[in-house]
Amino acid sequence: MKLINDTGVAFTREMAPELRQPAGLIFNMMLPFLFLALFAPLLSSMGDVGQGSESHWQWFAPGILVLLGLSGTAGAGAALLNEMVSGAFERMLVTPMSRGAMLVGRTLKEVVILLAQALLIIAILLPTGFHLYPLGALAGLVLLTVFGVGIGALSFTLAIHSKKQQTLFYGIQQVAFFPLLLLSGVLLPITEDSAPTWLYVLSRINPVTYVVEAERHLFAGRFAEVSVLYGTIAAVAIAVLGVAVGIRGMRNATV
Repeated sequence: MKLINDTGVAFTREMAPELRQPAGLIFNMMLPFLFLALFAPLLSSMGDVGQGSESHWQWFAPGILVLLGLSGTAGAGAALLNEMVSGAFERMLVTPMSRGAMLVGRTLKEVVILLAQALLIIAILLPTGFHLYPLGALAGLVLLTVFGVGIGALSFTLAIHSKKQQTLFYGIQQVAFFPLLLLSGVLLPITEDSAPTWLYVLSRINPVTYVVEAERHLFAGRFAEVSVLYGTIAAVAIAVLGVAVGIRGMRNATV
């Protein structure tokens, strides 16, 4: 019960500033919006982009949701770094609040924001050629939530370990973000036939690739595809790893 109460306190503390300044939620969506507005129309001239999609919007939109999850939650640790500079984080550490609840509460805030942004993007896409399969979309959002939990927790862990050298956080974040993004096939399909062998192999090593493929099948209403299983395994593995190292890092954090 204490863990639940402390998680609620941490979540409320983190969520309150976002509700006071909701414009920040829209600002964080600029990158996905730019890709939707400026890149997706180019796919219409490519014909079938893969996975038996009904339209290029049906193929592109789920990948953009993963991009949203990756770009939004990967930067979550920046707020924690700012709290370390101001001393707010140290004041939290000396309270009797559970260290694990501090991480879970922060991560839940990131997930709530992610889901709100994802729903907004889906609503914007409805007038296009994007067809909504309700059960598939629900499953896709659940998978996106699991993925966001893992990436958010890893971001907080990186922030904790970058306390004495904050440039380390931003350096590792950027170095990891773009390869994970570009090698996942979010923007263009990376297949054995269309990509160089070395690029295709790297894309198959990237766990985000399997999450993207699973999202595309789920949002198309195809639950029985093996890619859904692989994507679920990848998302769960990222979440378990992120939460495990995140709680350990939070417990070992010092004033």
